[in-house]
Amino acid sequence: MDRALYVAMTGAAQTLRAQSINHHNLANASTVGFKAELAAAGAVSIEGTGFGSRINAQNFIVGTDGRGGVIQQTGNALDVALKPDHWLAVQGAEGQEAYTRAGNLTVDAEGTLRTASGLAVLGEGGPVTLPTAAQVSIGSDGTLSVVTAGSAQATTAGRLKVVQADVNQLERHSNGLFVAKPGSTPVTATGSVLVNGALESSNVNVADAMVTMIELSRQFELQTRAMKAADENAQQAASLLRMK
Repeated sequence: MDRALYVAMTGAAQTLRAQSINHHNLANASTVGFKAELAAAGAVSIEGTGFGSRINAQNFIVGTDGRGGVIQQTGNALDVALKPDHWLAVQGAEGQEAYTRAGNLTVDAEGTLRTASGLAVLGEGGPVTLPTAAQVSIGSDGTLSVVTAGSAQATTAGRLKVVQADVNQLERHSNGLFVAKPGSTPVTATGSVLVNGALESSNVNVADAMVTMIELSRQFELQTRAMKAADENAQQAASLLRMK
């Protein structure tokens, strides 16, 4: 009985983990530039004394879905959609270089170009700072052009740092940003690297995520029923032993 209860319990725990990953993807279905997490079950040996013949299945995040989202035109001069396998360099919370595909940019009161989450966008020489009260346009190669008040001529104010890297060369942190894996060095991209006045939608397939959510809910219900049945059988067995 204990073995049946343990198997059902561990199955329910792993189903909850898979459901959590799926819910995270579903919650970000409308997040600009979001890449869905990929989960899969793998065999894990149970550590401890005795023979190493006991194996459990465990759910893992095995990677990131590298497929692109839909490019949606916005007409906003500070919106950029990155080309496939291209990433916008930003300054992480701890000052390190990190990468994102969320191109909905803004300019704060000090003229610093930032992402919608408040991270400073990096140029070729560090965080991008623009003249205040200036009209900004972004070229397909990431070049920043500004027209200041009282001037009719655009001047170049720098270039966005855009790197090229396969999603498998990067690892996702809990804050949603990507960083280079150890031994991997993303290269600075040149040429046409983005589409201006557009944003990339999340690549989460909502219909698939909803079906997965229903399937996992039914699996969890089945496993809880198995735990209840194992418990009831154990109680009946104990009752029969007391009668003897």
